Formats: sequence, structure tokens, C-alpha cells
Amino acid sequence: MGALVAALGLPAGAAHADATAPRVDLRTLIVSDGGPATDAIAAELDTAGTPYTEIDLTQSGRPVIDAAFLADTVDGRPRAKYQAVVLPNDNPFPAGSAEMTALASYEQTYGVPQVDAYTYARPEAGLQYPTAGGYSGSIDGVQAEVTAAGKAGPFGYLKGAVPFEDNSPTVGESYAYLAQPAPGADFTPYVEAPIPGGSTSGSLVGEYRHDGRRELVVTFVYNQYQEQFRLLARGIVEWMTGGVHLGATRNYFAVHVDDVFAADDRWDTQLNCTPGDVDCPVGEGTPDPIRMTPADVDYATAWEQQHGFTLDLVYNGAGSVDQRSDDNGVDLLADKLIADRSKFRWVNHTYTHAFLGCQQDVTVVPWKCDTNADGSTKWVSRQDISDEIALNRVWGQSAGLPLQNDELVTGEHSGLRISPQQPADNPNLGPALADNGVTWIASDNSRDPAQRQVGPATTVSRYPMNVFYNAGHASEQVDEYNWIYTSRAQGGSGICEDNPATTTCLPAPLDTATGYSGHIVPLETRIALGHVLAGDPKPHFIHQSNLAEDRLAYPVLNGVLDGYHALFTDDAPLVNLRMKD
Repeated sequence: MGALVAALGLPAGAAHADATAPRVDLRTLIVSDGGPATDAIAAELDTAGTPYTEIDLTQSGRPVIDAAFLADTVDGRPRAKYQAVVLPNDNPFPAGSAEMTALASYEQTYGVPQVDAYTYARPEAGLQYPTAGGYSGSIDGVQAEVTAAGKAGPFGYLKGAVPFEDNSPTVGESYAYLAQPAPGADFTPYVEAPIPGGSTSGSLVGEYRHDGRRELVVTFVYNQYQEQFRLLARGIVEWMTGGVHLGATRNYFAVHVDDVFAADDRWDTQLNCTPGDVDCPVGEGTPDPIRMTPADVDYATAWEQQHGFTLDLVYNGAGSVDQRSDDNGVDLLADKLIADRSKFRWVNHTYTHAFLGCQQDVTVVPWKCDTNADGSTKWVSRQDISDEIALNRVWGQSAGLPLQNDELVTGEHSGLRISPQQPADNPNLGPALADNGVTWIASDNSRDPAQRQVGPATTVSRYPMNVFYNAGHASEQVDEYNWIYTSRAQGGSGICEDNPATTTCLPAPLDTATGYSGHIVPLETRIALGHVLAGDPKPHFIHQSNLAEDRLAYPVLNGVLDGYHALFTDDAPLVNLRMKD
């Protein structure tokens, strides 16, 4: 021990904790009034895995916050039970409250900081009243800025801009009190926004130091999903913990490209279905498949290099086998992809993309599960599932693809439950996964979001991007989008009339010439970037058709990556993981 202390240049006594110095536990106390601001901070701690204790002031029988609740003595050493305190505002208790007095004394004694999750601007919080040349009201669409002090302090991972959402002209989304520091107050603004009608800015987030205490004063309301909070959440936690806390948050983005080597069926704008797929009656329409070309591979690799980002190609080997069979042994796409195989990550998507759940009856739309004479479900067999996995693996290995054999994405996430037709997993799926050493299997977050076990495998939910697999051109994408999300009176499917909770419903059809770039791309970018900013590691998935023809995926991917890098410094890199990581 002496040699280690000497090597670190520490005093000899530094190897032993000072028996009289208080111990401060790495846990946060959240005092909630049931509002969205304290809930948002709790959600950030949940995401990071940072422990906290929450007291709801609205609940009867809650613990009383007093000196004994906040601190005690362990083995003769004073212990502060919480390293930080989060309150719904600067003082949520009645006048003369013993609980607020206990909190203030605790913070003074142990140097514990306090976050005022959403408070009115007033001198008691170190600010002038909004009526004194400030502002109170909506700040939808406002661009706030991190100050120099904020960049040098807890918000140094941000480049500066903090845009406030304005997703609807008819719904108020953000309310704030903008004010300048009160005269004589030791107050440092960290995030400011322009005060309407003037030439000065008011504080949205700032540090107030007084009476031996430190408060982070937040004067705008938010919830855990809004971009402005997501941008600032990490800094709020860093400020209140001094950067020393259990858990961690990162921002993740991964994109799986399904059906590589295969072709995807094309939407028919006249039939309003996809010939060759199960949404069209058997024999209706003429299939017109979409398949990448070698030029699309060149574009993808150049795009990856430009953005410092790696795509995960989720492949079906039979697609190439069929192409060579139809073209005298020629498959220029496969040749190109295999030559460039090291530029991508690769995931087994089964050999033929067969449906691996129940045996489907596609003579009706929507399809249903076929049944035995006794009414029981006919399931795809364990052997058939195993063959799909193993054949694709062997094909990929023979092509030299760098595979991880414990990962699998089944076609359409089949084999896993899918409501309403197949409410249970194929009972043969788990054993087939075990036969092939699969321990990670993809699921669709829109219908199976919770991570769970399937035999030996753990599910990894993937977010579907609303860039359709069956559209090669923007006009096709918009036509199908209009069909799905408009009313019957407008020529649509009526899904929104039947399911009013659908969030992407349209008041009127989009223009097929401008609707993709003007509506769909911004919406899908915002949704995906929201997942990234929430620290959600779940991958997103698209299809190889989205990299072909009009290359519909790239405007959305560019929007996410460019949007992220416009907000964050290099100290907050975007983490791009493969599925099992």
C-alpha cells in the first residue's frame, strides 16, 4: 500500500478515509409533486441506472423529511444519505415548513446541491420577477443558447443551441419564465433565451448560490420526451452530482438494413396493395420487385465514410442464389457487396426470409394462421426453422461475411408472437434457436417492445422507421402513406377513423411530389432523433429497397446524424453498436 501511495504522489495518510469526514452516499433524493419536471429527472436517472429515492408530496403516509431522514451516523462517521436533492420548485412546502428547514440545513451542512425542477422566477430563486423586464409565456420554437459559463460547466457537451420543440401550431408545448438575475444575487445563467420585445436574454437554467447553498434554477416546464429536456438532462445530472454518480448515459444510433441480397415487393398505386405480398389477394397485380444495384453499394460505402457510421446489413442468401439462377450465374450486386463486406456489419436474416411462425393461410386478407382438424394451430417445424438459420449462416460463411453466429433477425420477426393473428410465439422457435447457438433475436418494438427470453435467446427490440419497404420512389412512399393515414372520404384506408389513437393520421392527403421531403422526412427524423436523445440503445431498421432507386432512407438518416452533430460536441460521440452489444 505504501508503494502505491508513493506512486500516486499522495500523502501517506491519504490511503485511509478521514474518520471524521462525512460519508456522502451516491443516491439522489427526488421530492415530487406529481408534475412532469420531477418525473423527467427521475426518468433520466432510470435510464442511466443512477439510484434515487422518491417522495411524492401528494401521497398520504409519506415519510417526513427531517434530519433523521436525511442523515445519520455509520460506524461513528456522519453519513449524508443523498448526494443531491431535486425539488419540484425552489420551495414546495407551506410557509415556515420544518421540512424545508431540514432540507436547507442538510444542504448547508453537507454541501449537497438542490435542483429546482421548474420554478417561478423570483428573488427567492435569485432572479427578478418576469414583470421586471422579463417574460412569461410560450417559448415554442425558440432557440435557447448555452452560455459561456454553461459550456465551461455542466453543459460543455453541447455546442450551444438548445432548440425548443414546436410540433403543432394549435398546441402549446413549452412555457417559461425568462428573467435576469436579481440585483446583488450570486446567480450564473447557464442557458438563456431572448426576451421577446427586447434586446436582452433571460435565464432558463442557472446556478444560484446563497446562504451556503447551491441551487440549479430551471424556469421552464418540460416532460421527459421533449428535445429541450433531453439535451439538458445529462448536464442537470452532472451538475447535481458533481460528475460523480453511479450509472451512465450515452446516445446510441444503429441502423439495420433488412433483406439484403433479396428483393422487396413494390406497392401498386392503383391496387393499393403490394403484389407478391400478403396484403394483396393471391394472383392480383404483377410483382415489380425493388433490388439494390452495385451503384447503390458504392453510394452506401461513400455515405458511411462521410458520416463515420456503419450500417448493419441483414441478409438473405437465397436472394443471391435466385438471382444467379435467373441470370446465368451472374449477380453483380452480390459480387459488389461481398467485395465490400468489411465495410459493413452483417446479421443472419434466414436463408429465404420464410415466415417462421404459424403456417399462414394467405387466401384471405389479412392472412390468418392455418389450423389442424382439431382447431389447433399449424406451426412451422423446428427443423424448418433450423434449416433457415443454418443454411443462411453457411452461405454467409462461404462468402466470407464477418458474422456473429449468436445474432438472428427472422423474416418479419416471424416466429415471435404477432397480434392479432398469432398471439403466442411458435413453440418450435426456442428449440431451433438453441440448436443453432442463437442468443440474441430481433423483435419489432412496435408490437413487442419489452426485452424477454425466447428459449436461449434474448430479444432486442428494433424501431421500425416509417420508410416503407415496398417503395422505391418517393411518389410510391407518399401514395401508400396517404392510403394508410387518410380517411375513406379522402380515398384512404380509414385506419385512422377506425383507430383514432393513431398518431400519424393526416388531415388531408400529401402531395406525391413534395410530401416525402416536406412531411415524412422531418417527422421520421424527429422521431428517430428523439430515440437517440433519450439514450435508447435499441436499433432502427429499414430495408434494402430504401437504399435503392430514390434511396429514400438517406434524407432521414442524414437528418438524424446531421441534427445530432449540430447539437453535440465531439465529447458526446454517437455510439453505433451491433445488435448484441
